[in-house]
Amino acid sequence: MDNTAIVVGATGLVGSALVDQLSRAAHIDRVVTLTRRGVAHELPKVVNRVVDFEHLERDAAAFQGRYLFCCLGTTLRKAGSIEAQRVVDLEYPYQAALLASRAGVRHFLLVSSSFADAQSKRPYLQMKGELEQRVLALPFERVSIFQPSVLLGPRPEGRPAEALAAAVLNLASRLPRLRRYRPIRGDEVAEKMVQVSARVGPRIERFALDEVFPG
Repeated sequence: MDNTAIVVGATGLVGSALVDQLSRAAHIDRVVTLTRRGVAHELPKVVNRVVDFEHLERDAAAFQGRYLFCCLGTTLRKAGSIEAQRVVDLEYPYQAALLASRAGVRHFLLVSSSFADAQSKRPYLQMKGELEQRVLALPFERVSIFQPSVLLGPRPEGRPAEALAAAVLNLASRLPRLRRYRPIRGDEVAEKMVQVSARVGPRIERFALDEVFPG
């Protein structure tokens, strides 16, 4: 099998940076982005395939590759309800992971969240933690989970709540004990994902906050 990288969530903050970096990565032969709407990538090695996330099993053949990078997610405001957000942040990524594991994908790389916990009382952290648990139960040779803090970078839609959180954390992280909670740019997360995919590693690894994203 060639070193094909499949990317879901390719149009978001981390995903778009990731696609760009994967297109230039020496260990990647081909990049396939799976999106709801067509995307015209003007990058070497990158092709787009439109899929129906509501019926992703119909596109099972699209999950042929060595790597699956998952950057899929939304906000409560955009989704409209916790139930709708769970579909995008939990059900879609898990379905993609399930189909990838059945297709023989070896390495699954997931953008999760700091403090993800299936037992959390906060719905967002709960769904992220539940997704991690589900993915780890699948028979991938390797699973790498990235748990950044608030993400910084240009977005097509405004996210005032995240902008406010980033501003607060930027100030708070100047204190030594809170430095680990500093916001991080989406392209920094993408760069770390590409680096991890290029090297040998353990079957399960998590990268959290300043343990992975020093600065």
